[in-house]
Amino acid sequence: MAQCTLVSGSVALITLHSPPVNALSAVVRQGIVDTVGRALSDPKVKSVVICGQNGTFCGGADIKEFARPMSGPPLVPMIHAIEAGDKPVVAAIEGIAFGGGLELALGCHYRIAHAKSRLGLPEVSLGLLPAAGGSQRLPRLIGIPAALELITTGRHVTAAEALKLGMVDQVTEQNTVEAAVKFSQGVAGRSVDACRLSARPCPSPPDLDALFEEAMQRVRQSARGAIAPVACVQAVRAAATLPYLEGMEREKELMATLFNSGQARAMQYCFFAQRVVGKWTLPNGARWDTSKARHISKAAVIGLGTMGRGITVALAQTGVSVIAVETQERQLAEAKQAVSGMLERGAKRRGGASPLGLVHYSPHLQAAADVDLVIEAVFEDMALKKEIFHQLSAVCKPGTLLCTNTSGLDVDCLASKTKKPELVVGMHFFAPAHVMKLLEVVYGPRSSPEAVATAMQLGKRMGKVSVAVGNCPGFVGNRMLKPYMEQASFLLEEGATPELVDQVLEEFGFAMGVFKMSDLSGLDVGWRIRKEAGQTGPGVPSGQPMRVRQGRRYSPLADLICEQGRFGQKTGRGWYQYDKPGGQVASSDPWLHSFLEEYRAQNGLVARRINHQEVLERCLYTLINEGFRILEDGIAAMPQDIDAIYVFGYGWPRHRGGPMFYAGMVGLARVLEKLEHYHQVHPDVPYLEPSSLLRRLVASSSPPIQRWMQVNKMSQSQL
Repeated sequence: MAQCTLVSGSVALITLHSPPVNALSAVVRQGIVDTVGRALSDPKVKSVVICGQNGTFCGGADIKEFARPMSGPPLVPMIHAIEAGDKPVVAAIEGIAFGGGLELALGCHYRIAHAKSRLGLPEVSLGLLPAAGGSQRLPRLIGIPAALELITTGRHVTAAEALKLGMVDQVTEQNTVEAAVKFSQGVAGRSVDACRLSARPCPSPPDLDALFEEAMQRVRQSARGAIAPVACVQAVRAAATLPYLEGMEREKELMATLFNSGQARAMQYCFFAQRVVGKWTLPNGARWDTSKARHISKAAVIGLGTMGRGITVALAQTGVSVIAVETQERQLAEAKQAVSGMLERGAKRRGGASPLGLVHYSPHLQAAADVDLVIEAVFEDMALKKEIFHQLSAVCKPGTLLCTNTSGLDVDCLASKTKKPELVVGMHFFAPAHVMKLLEVVYGPRSSPEAVATAMQLGKRMGKVSVAVGNCPGFVGNRMLKPYMEQASFLLEEGATPELVDQVLEEFGFAMGVFKMSDLSGLDVGWRIRKEAGQTGPGVPSGQPMRVRQGRRYSPLADLICEQGRFGQKTGRGWYQYDKPGGQVASSDPWLHSFLEEYRAQNGLVARRINHQEVLERCLYTLINEGFRILEDGIAAMPQDIDAIYVFGYGWPRHRGGPMFYAGMVGLARVLEKLEHYHQVHPDVPYLEPSSLLRRLVASSSPPIQRWMQVNKMSQSQL
């Protein structure tokens, strides 16, 4: 709703009220239409101020309404009516003005913002464009280059940057509504003709065609198949080249195409999935999300390699005091320098003070004696981790939570080395830990709801998308990644090249294909784990062929190139070659191609032509199939958990919605049919056999993704 009160004798103060972000629902839009109409026709009113209740201006459209037929007053005529009024209308922006909220403010004649407010047009992140005049008014206000950047990226700006760009007329650190009322009194009686953005000419630089051509190339490259950023460029071009009303028509046409697209549905699904992940019952019947989380004010990080450094930075930037422990003297010195640099760069980027003083270093585990929580981040060696957890259990105070950053080792096994296994959980960060959004919180069979709740809440404080998952090898993300990567290697054995596989996956929307990603991560990491598990060598158990492990197909390609000292970017050679060790630009490596030909000849393999469709189906459908198995096993509570993990941790393109959502979009029956086909062709690859949950869903007429777990529960109860 929207309430109107007369203040200072002549100012109509219209307050939006729709918690939590005053979204522009049908009721709110109707309230704005009614109150603005009355204010503009009331002779006592000389000016109007629009604000939001509880320190928030407006978070934009009510996304829940997207799935329903349109009701209430349309947004575009409502904003036009505000702009067309002959009395000054001032937007008093506190908190946020996002999407339709900023478009509402752009329809006002003036904008006053609080110093801590943020503004932006994030529609592109939902697969849409700002379609209430945002793509037409913003370029007229701040110029084409700046508007293009904000609209195509959806980036939020601070009030200070908004003032610099010309988006707002004034920034205040005082009471924003009072400042806006005072400002409105100062402009009362003045003509607002020059303040109507729709009437302004759009500033057009002389090299307009070149500017848009460059913008389109840049957007196509970064969008990786997403159509919304491209439509955003086209909409801004309409603002630059067409009269306002024709530009609005073009904006409307482009929006209609986007609104009904699968990509918009996928991105809106991601938006809601991010908000529901992780809320479920632990195996002991207790709900972690109703348990009271402990507040963590002091933490320790054990091991200051790449992951430990990033975790230290993430904690410090959250305001947590950190004891950073590294027993190797040289590594400790390098870590101090690296962590300090990351903290200072982060502070400069955010415009605040560096939290350097929150980090204290020590070479001794005993320094963690009085912390609230420990995160162990040494390399993936079970024996080493067991010893550290045994020592921590003796060193730390009795109630300290002990967490491990392992990417796939048994959390329960580590818990068994402590006095209180209920205080042990996994906190699996993703590199770089201070940047990547995902946190897998892994609970073992004895983890307490309080421990899980505390890890989840700490992740939220750090700005992470925290997802609670069960304990199994690889948890959710890496368990699904294993068959995906294996299929990629099998494709190389059968005739593909790293370049082909990566090209197909990057065209699908991944920032990096599987082989470039492996080179970046370091091939030696997985090799070390496989060696420690006794999985490398001529055949395991002895006597088996090299390409068989425990009776199933195995590709030793990664092991063989590691034996050549090719560990990826760090050595300048891996699946690709790089100009130097540590180089980042991958180029095709003739040695690797010769190696593959020789390997095939030695193993009696005849190379065949592999098309793009087979690459995509074998890599993605095996990953999806493992996701269904994870749901069956209860390792993830719902498909949204899996999709959030892959979008925020593994680079799955957001406009594809996540692997499980994508399966539904493709059609579960098609995924089932293709998996059955590939399993017949490759019977020695057990994970190609379709999961029983996938079969049951297809037998149940492929219900929408929100009902998958009902089918799963019904099947389990019948068993």
